Amino acid sequence: MSDFAEPYERTKPYNNLPLLPPEDDKVETKEVFLALNNANKALAELKGIAKKLPNQSMLVSTIALREAKASTEIENKFTTDDELYKALTISEYGLKGNAKEVLRYRQALWKGYHDIVQEKSLRVETLIEIYKEIKQVDDGIRPPQTETVILKRGSGQLTGEVVYTPPRGTKIIQQKLNNLVEYINNDTKFPYDPLLKIAISHYQFEAIHPFRDGNGRAGRILSILLMIQKRLLEVPILYLSSYIIREKDEYYELLKNVTSHRKWIPWIIYMLKAIEETSKYTISKIEEIDSLFTKISELVSEKYPAIRKEFIEKLFEQPYLSPRKLLDRNMKSVNTAKKYLKQLEEIGVLIPKKIGKEVVYLNIDLYNILSDS
Repeated sequence: MSDFAEPYERTKPYNNLPLLPPEDDKVETKEVFLALNNANKALAELKGIAKKLPNQSMLVSTIALREAKASTEIENKFTTDDELYKALTISEYGLKGNAKEVLRYRQALWKGYHDIVQEKSLRVETLIEIYKEIKQVDDGIRPPQTETVILKRGSGQLTGEVVYTPPRGTKIIQQKLNNLVEYINNDTKFPYDPLLKIAISHYQFEAIHPFRDGNGRAGRILSILLMIQKRLLEVPILYLSSYIIREKDEYYELLKNVTSHRKWIPWIIYMLKAIEETSKYTISKIEEIDSLFTKISELVSEKYPAIRKEFIEKLFEQPYLSPRKLLDRNMKSVNTAKKYLKQLEEIGVLIPKKIGKEVVYLNIDLYNILSDS
């Protein structure tokens, strides 16, 4: 397969974006294999640490919320930890502005996660549903009349200049998406290391840019879904957005270099480094959260043995707690929830906060762990 169908021109639709896979000699080098080994080792350690938790799902909502916030920040949509947690505690349906964007991202992540767990493979339809959830729209693949271009970010004389024009035309975009999905799913035809596939697929999705908007966020969700599909993780607890924020200029530069010069290796190594470092960071956070959970569980068991472990786990789903949002099949009374929260306040586990007319409770130690980047 030729690396170039024809010379690339940034102001014209890249309808000749090469299909996957790239030629092996462009992506398989000693340097890449070393980075693959390091990333796979760190990811396997993360999977093992997570399995030791009493309840893996306890952390999923918490860590997913951090990812949602970081991913929207990449799009220059900022919200503070505090305003986000408070807003989600009172009413998810009353969210506005950037906090609402964060919630949509988290909902899109869960929609994709449940679909890939059920289907065992990635579908184009899943990508479309993720986009719809992020943008709250009913359309799908970008129509030909939508003349989408990618502009230079940041400041300086060239800001706003066209740096890339993605493929245009519904059939062309569909063809390239079908190729992407086959490359991801068919491990017999394309027997590459899963992390190599994730790095290559991330670029290809962004280059196809199949939707009117939200492609960056959809692409970041795609990466975590592939980790689940390839059984590298059991639950979605590894996210790359914080790393990309720190190295955002390099991220966009390397994407551009794959497009303009087919420089795959620096891009792949960047993504593998992101997976390695983010795995190590997530391990440290899980260990901190698990240690805190153990200490609080032991304290509560000693002081108030009537409070069940399942109730303590709910304290770790997000830092702010509303009595009504603690209700489930094991906790059906708001008064009982309030009583338990008050008892946890008395022993220093929670801090009461008044938001509007409602009193909520803050797991301050969890908040501090999550806020420490």
